[in-house]
Amino acid sequence: MHISLGPLLYCWQKQQVTDFYQQVAASQIPLVYLGEAVCSRRRELKWGDYLELAQMLKQAGKEVVISTLALIEAPSEYTELKRQVDNGEFMVEANDMAAVYLANEHKLPFVCGASINNYNRASLDILQRFGMQRFVMPVELSKAWLSQVIQQKPLFEVEVLGHGYLPLAHSARCFTARHKQLTKDHCETVCREYSKGLVAQTQEQQPLLRLNGIQTQSASCLDLRSEITTMAQMGVDVFRVSPSSLDCITTANTLVDAINTPENAQDFAIGSDANLETTQCNGYWFGEAGLAVHANP
Repeated sequence: MHISLGPLLYCWQKQQVTDFYQQVAASQIPLVYLGEAVCSRRRELKWGDYLELAQMLKQAGKEVVISTLALIEAPSEYTELKRQVDNGEFMVEANDMAAVYLANEHKLPFVCGASINNYNRASLDILQRFGMQRFVMPVELSKAWLSQVIQQKPLFEVEVLGHGYLPLAHSARCFTARHKQLTKDHCETVCREYSKGLVAQTQEQQPLLRLNGIQTQSASCLDLRSEITTMAQMGVDVFRVSPSSLDCITTANTLVDAINTPENAQDFAIGSDANLETTQCNGYWFGEAGLAVHANP
């Protein structure tokens, strides 16, 4: 099994993003996803900037995958998607079926992201024939579902989001702009003010969701580190860490060490990370409500 770092899903200042990936380049993380996967109105980094970061990470020995938007809404976004898919060097993570179509049209390999709703083996086998090399399991599915789907060993790799805030949904409406009483077309990129999204609470003041522009995330942090050994035994190839701070690099590095010394993997019990600022969850993996927590699976 390998450890991956998913794409940065938040709107950070350009220098902050550059500094972050320079630290990633110096880390032990072997596989890095890079690119804007949430909203095309986030223009802190241009396509050329992402290519420069990709080259820097490649020179540091990383496998780099370019992540694409999860919701293609405009012709301009489709034009940008074409440039990303046909970049000539890096594989893409297709987060919308438009990216799958373009990759298949150009006979290019791709990773199928979790935002594409794949719920059965038949659809995965079709995507594999289209060129899919790796499948990222939708976050709401369970260990039991995955075990059944890959019971007959597939021709593609399997990746599971194992640590980070869960991306639950995407919408044509920007909830962060709405919170600021702004329209989406004149949002002033206010999501820059929330480096980990904006937490929405219930009437009982309990954290429920995390608003991240047009994306809705979980307020709690998914933590499946204690399941690494089980995942490896099942046939999962990649355990993904979704970044939200510099601490995520440390978390991923520690997991790389655990993979290299499997006897240490059992030490990652849920709630053991002192750097986490929020509550944790792991319910979906066990076929229950996503907010549920199994402290000692």
